[in-house]
Amino acid sequence: MTEFKADAAFEAGSVFAVDWPLCQIRLQDDARFPWLILLPRVDGAVELDDLTPPQRAALMEEVVRAGAVVRALGLAAGRPIDKLNTAALGNVTRQLHIHVVGRRRDDGLWPDPIWGRPGARRLFEADRELLLRAIRGA
Repeated sequence: MTEFKADAAFEAGSVFAVDWPLCQIRLQDDARFPWLILLPRVDGAVELDDLTPPQRAALMEEVVRAGAVVRALGLAAGRPIDKLNTAALGNVTRQLHIHVVGRRRDDGLWPDPIWGRPGARRLFEADRELLLRAIRGA
């Protein structure tokens, strides 16, 4: 088995947080939203049906766990999450990945989708480190 590697697009726009049993968990480097990306560490996986049934079940559990982490990040920032957006798009990056994004009614893009919209703001280094510690402790 080869060492798992995130696609270069993920390396450019997100930060490694932690490995869970199935997925590499990454923090999207966008201060507008608490946003995790789950990358199943399965060679060549592009679609959900590239995973075995047990892997799909594990992925669903990790998506739910990521949702709880995103909600906790929102609460810790004093900005409770109104809605979790969960998506597996893959139109730009083929590597199978799931986005879990915390949305708020006052987030500036509400109620529109966030995909492909300008205005991303990188996290300050200190904020990124705090978020990473919280994710790793969850």
